[in-house]
Amino acid sequence: MTDRLALEDVVAIDFHTHVEMSEAGVDSLPDELRDAAVRHFRGESARPTAVELAEHYRTRRMMAVIFTVDSEAFTGQPRIPNEEIAAVARANSDVLIPFASIDPHKGRRGVDEAQRLIAAHGVRGFKFHPNVQGFFPNDRMAYPLYEVIEAAGLPALFHTGQSGVGSGLPGGGGVRLKYSNPMHVDDVAVDFPDLKIVLAHPSFPWQDEALAVAVHKPQVYIDLSGWSPKYFPPQLVQHANTLLRERMLFGTDYPFITPERWLADFEALDLKPEVRPLILKQNAIRLLGLEET
Repeated sequence: MTDRLALEDVVAIDFHTHVEMSEAGVDSLPDELRDAAVRHFRGESARPTAVELAEHYRTRRMMAVIFTVDSEAFTGQPRIPNEEIAAVARANSDVLIPFASIDPHKGRRGVDEAQRLIAAHGVRGFKFHPNVQGFFPNDRMAYPLYEVIEAAGLPALFHTGQSGVGSGLPGGGGVRLKYSNPMHVDDVAVDFPDLKIVLAHPSFPWQDEALAVAVHKPQVYIDLSGWSPKYFPPQLVQHANTLLRERMLFGTDYPFITPERWLADFEALDLKPEVRPLILKQNAIRLLGLEET
């Protein structure tokens, strides 16, 4: 292992990375859905474990929010254990920030798990992917989970917009895009005003809706993962420079997009010099409370 990083030496915090393989060889997605995503992003079919993510980001002097996606109800695929991700993050706390993922269809069992993961395993947030979990974010089924997350003061990260998962397959591999309109998250922001919310990705084809939600609801952030910055629409860049400069977050969607590719294109964006460090690091530090740890 290379030397551990101090927070002041971290150059950026990637708010969106995927643990794609468990140490026991459990894959996070069925091969067909994953391969479709790889083709969509024109990337490589990497399947990093949490340990591999730690080394990947430490050598780049970055921190990373890491998670799997629990989509057992839709895909039937056993998930990578949240406990494993949390344990690896705890052993690599200089670079890894663990988020958990719980399929809202699990009901009371999922709520109990969320409480246990917060109390005993130190997770720092929760990831939801409405498309592959098959639910609208404002479905009351998920509200008991949000109550636990809000009470703990942790952020909830929601996939929004088109998904690479299933892209190009017949019927999109059964993945329904309707679940990921950010306006469904607007209801969550109203009903849970103290819940910190992150809208993941430029929300094609609902970019204006995502910006409206974030401008209107002060607890809503946007992570910029899943797209190369050279494809960011003008209104997203404008809001990053102005009204939402303190609520935009660097994110890649690794392994589908690498930090090197994202950051190279980010350099070409027409951003004010004082905005860049906010997006790359400072906004995430404030949102995650890293200065307090």
